[in-house]
Amino acid sequence: MNRQKTLANASTLEKYKKPTKREKFLAEMERIVPWKELYALIEPFYPKAGKGRPPVGLERMLRIHFLQSWFNLSDPAAEEALYDMESLRRFVGIDLGNEPVPDETTICKFRHFLEAHGLGERIFQEVNAHLEEKGLRLSEGTIMDATIINAPSSTKNQDKKRDPDMHSTKKGNQYYFGMKIHVGVDSESRTVHSLVTTPANVHDSKMVEDILHGEENAVFGDSAYMGKTEEIAKKAPGALDLTQTRGTKNRKLTEEEKETNRLLSKTRSRGEHIFLIAKRIFGFSKVRYKGLAKNTNFVFVLFALSNLYMVRRDLLASTGA
Repeated sequence: MNRQKTLANASTLEKYKKPTKREKFLAEMERIVPWKELYALIEPFYPKAGKGRPPVGLERMLRIHFLQSWFNLSDPAAEEALYDMESLRRFVGIDLGNEPVPDETTICKFRHFLEAHGLGERIFQEVNAHLEEKGLRLSEGTIMDATIINAPSSTKNQDKKRDPDMHSTKKGNQYYFGMKIHVGVDSESRTVHSLVTTPANVHDSKMVEDILHGEENAVFGDSAYMGKTEEIAKKAPGALDLTQTRGTKNRKLTEEEKETNRLLSKTRSRGEHIFLIAKRIFGFSKVRYKGLAKNTNFVFVLFALSNLYMVRRDLLASTGA
């Protein structure tokens, strides 16, 4: 986005300015996000100027929405950050010498707009189509995995109860309350091709058919997916079931089974890399909103951006960076 600069852009007067990690990151995202395709996807649904207050430009609002995902910003925090950080304003295309930052209500309404039209999932699909065009999803192997996202379990709120869309589950010796994200991950590129969300108490193995695309020649998973050979064959008839084996109290794993598990782990563990990006780098360790539907729309956008981040070096190389 090119904007005429005014004296409000203080960085233009700083002789010894050094690019920060944030600025380098945003410069990379500027190059690898398929902006044109995403604008074309959303534009038919976007409000048009009429008799009332004209809507803020789609390009600007989408960029702000992506900043919220990358830097874990709430609606009020996004407004504050844009006023506070010149690098974010430059990325969005705001010059405070000419115009204000969209307020938190406008930012919130754009999020609701994406939710109302189910555009989070369509953004995810569009990004994946873009990656396929770039030749970055070549594998026919899928890694199945799931992760829990915590939600507030306290009843000290206006309704005096917990979010009814979230549930508790026990993992190991600890209980968790929240939602679960189930993913099908390409075994080579480590990008997510299929995604579904459920309350946390839905077992990983229940969503096998939802996270396979059907063209697999091999399916990997941890021991939570053991015994789902029939479901795998139903969705992907040509796939080998390469899920790990789990021992029991009455039946210990043999040394051969342990060695097989270790070998399978080298591939299966690649499916967890995308969770590291979403939860640690982009900060999505707790649900953002109340209700599964709102969080699901956010998750689709987050994992679309996580996919781009996962293969950013390849994308940058293809653009001559």
